Amino acid sequence: MKLVARVAILLVLLSSAYVFAQGPKTCDDLKAEIAKKLDANNVKSYSLDIVAKDKDSDGKVVGSCQAGTMKIVYVRAGAAAATPAAAQKPLPSKK
Repeated sequence: MKLVARVAILLVLLSSAYVFAQGPKTCDDLKAEIAKKLDANNVKSYSLDIVAKDKDSDGKVVGSCQAGTMKIVYVRAGAAAATPAAAQKPLPSKK
């Protein structure tokens, strides 16, 4: 029984060492992975932008990369342009 426990612990340690050895993903790799997931969910008309962590940007942060110094921002295309147009009311006509 002790042998089984030792083997299990060894496997866990080796698998975590393997993940650690691969290192963090690059921003482009992470952006491609997020785009693949969005495409798989039939999301249309969007953009993913890589920006500095401290930079303000429109959209939703969907990932971070380069040890947390950069972020990936999702922006739905057409959403920003559609909102102001829908909020405008027609002007009253002159009689």
